[in-house]
Amino acid sequence: MIDLEELMSLEGAQAAFTFSDRGELIEHRIRERASITEEALDLLAHVLVANLSIATMQARGWEKMTGQEGFYPIETFTLVGFEWSAVAGRGAGVVLDNASADYERANALLAGSTA
Repeated sequence: MIDLEELMSLEGAQAAFTFSDRGELIEHRIRERASITEEALDLLAHVLVANLSIATMQARGWEKMTGQEGFYPIETFTLVGFEWSAVAGRGAGVVLDNASADYERANALLAGSTA
């Protein structure tokens, strides 16, 4: 299970959240004075679920069409914005300020690795 407090301890974390496989927001934490709202996190959860599904479809199709391996399964997905970005995987996500984000650690936590 993803620990939201561990995600919030990441460098640049503005919010951390969990969501259902349909994109419904389940639980969240938002840093005080962050510019993101609960409503935005709910929309973001839906966007991330959709993009994880699309990326999975593309990875599976690419492997079947080309015979190349290593693209599937998709473990995490990063949505990059101008000021902040969101990283998602395993039913959870974190919003990171781009200026100080630790993307590598965020991806590792959300993929379930210990890196």
